[in-house]
Amino acid sequence: MTTATPRTIPTPKPKPRDRVLAAAARLFVREGVNAVGVDRLAHEAEVSKRSIYQHFDGKDAIVATMLQEYGPQVVAGYFASEQEGTPRERTLHVFEALHEAARVSDFYGCPFVNVATELRDRAHPAAVVARHFKEELTAYFERQAAAAGARDPHLVGVQLTLLFDGASASAAMRGGTPEAAVQAAAQLFDAATASVTEPATARSTGR
Repeated sequence: MTTATPRTIPTPKPKPRDRVLAAAARLFVREGVNAVGVDRLAHEAEVSKRSIYQHFDGKDAIVATMLQEYGPQVVAGYFASEQEGTPRERTLHVFEALHEAARVSDFYGCPFVNVATELRDRAHPAAVVARHFKEELTAYFERQAAAAGARDPHLVGVQLTLLFDGASASAAMRGGTPEAAVQAAAQLFDAATASVTEPATARSTGR
């Protein structure tokens, strides 16, 4: 009695549109938007230029769509579940995740900031998408600050976002983030959420 050899089912090749976006994610993040043309994208994606223009109106649309579809994957590792840990722990998780991400050699900083800065056009479709994801980060920080009782959660969210962007830029230039980034985030969060009781003497004198 012979045993039949299981038939291997070949993995279907990604569709041209998906290959273009995957190539765009690799190249735009690593080399920059302006350094990569449609010809290069077509070569890397193994599709024709005609195929690219059948799926996208042009390079601007490719950049915007790439950020829109790959953005959730980028931020997924940074955001902790709202049911996980304390607001302070969820906040610091973002900076700890950045520290880990920056330890690898192919870390190039925040892709949203990089793309928006390179384009230098706030109205560009890709810049609008990039701003959306940065606003999501600010909103995440704001929720944690509000849950911890901060007086001005939005301000805390903006401050932490600025700190994150600075740490990302430093990591892209130096390789790895300094432990000081996590410490600074902790100090900022603690200062913003600390209970402040105004002394009775200050209230009575108006000082």
